Amino acid sequence: MNDTDRRTDPDGDAPLRALALVCTLSPSPARSSSQLLAERTMAALAEHGVTGRTLRVVDHDVRPGVETDMGEGDAWPGIREAMLDADVLVLATPIWLGHPSSIAQRVLERLDAELAESDDEGRMLTYGKVAVVCVVGNEDGAHKVSADLFQGLDDVGFTLPANAVTYWVGEAMQRTDYQDLDEPPEATESTTRTLARNAAHLARLLKGAPYPPG
Repeated sequence: MNDTDRRTDPDGDAPLRALALVCTLSPSPARSSSQLLAERTMAALAEHGVTGRTLRVVDHDVRPGVETDMGEGDAWPGIREAMLDADVLVLATPIWLGHPSSIAQRVLERLDAELAESDDEGRMLTYGKVAVVCVVGNEDGAHKVSADLFQGLDDVGFTLPANAVTYWVGEAMQRTDYQDLDEPPEATESTTRTLARNAAHLARLLKGAPYPPG
């Protein structure tokens, strides 16, 4: 490993890649609390040698369905390719009426196709990839939303590290959003740092010791 590698990879191992899928209902360039927390999570991952990009799903024509490709114009195949190239998937969603956003649900539905995909040794293509969750809202429900996403992500082959969610929820029935805060709360920042540290650690372990053949 050369000096450049060490600067980009403070953990001393091969760099990792991450993809953050932001499931806000607001298209760009509208401000988004989900986007902001996803970006903070990616910054925390970068401290552990994990690089990547953030993608706002609603900006792309992701068709409804449960196939890897729903035909001409479907944007999911390109997003899926980026996901399969990554070691860590960050799924960020707002809370709407106590549930993940409809965009997050669509992502899970498209990920359902991975159940039918496998490598030459019978492993799902998502095996060995780590998933973490970011949740924001000004209503209760962060634990419920993360539980819903955890179950779906686990079903389609991702591995969850310890402390796999970071979240912020404001006072219920009020209008303050995460993006409106002057400074991010230390509790959320600390949780994000823990998530990033554990996700990078687990991704490196899985990269070095893949799951057994199917």
